[in-house]
Amino acid sequence: MQNKMPTTGSSLRKMRWLLFLMGLVKIPLIGFVRPKLLAIDGQSVRVRIKLRRRTRNHLGSMYFGALAVGADVAGGIHAFYFAKMAGSKVSFAFKSMQAEFIQRAESHTVFESQDGPIVKAAIAESRSTGERVNKPVKVSALNRAGEEVAVFTLVISVKVR
Repeated sequence: MQNKMPTTGSSLRKMRWLLFLMGLVKIPLIGFVRPKLLAIDGQSVRVRIKLRRRTRNHLGSMYFGALAVGADVAGGIHAFYFAKMAGSKVSFAFKSMQAEFIQRAESHTVFESQDGPIVKAAIAESRSTGERVNKPVKVSALNRAGEEVAVFTLVISVKVR
């Protein structure tokens, strides 16, 4: 679980700040769940949500809504990451979501996506065509032992403005 990805400290700090502001101002549910951006680079992203009173269901495992927030952040933060790098504005939303729950998430959960190149390509395609582009992105949810507890496939929809 301690496998760290290479990131530049300043870009990680900036993206953490952006995530905090997004949760504070634009999407309060993200602020309520308080995901932590562990690492981000051009290839992958890792986000952790702690299992605590706010994120726990009546069975003592992570609530479906908290799992969805983790998948949302891990699947979507790359759009903002690449937009910041390029100095452009991106209109971003999810078009659909498919989830497979493998086992209960009974510990802090790390959400990981390796689909940064897909998001980057979607942004480049939108920039060149001027149209909205939809691409599927996979997010895995891992428990403290590194076991997969859920797999999400989200269709991101991006348009460069």
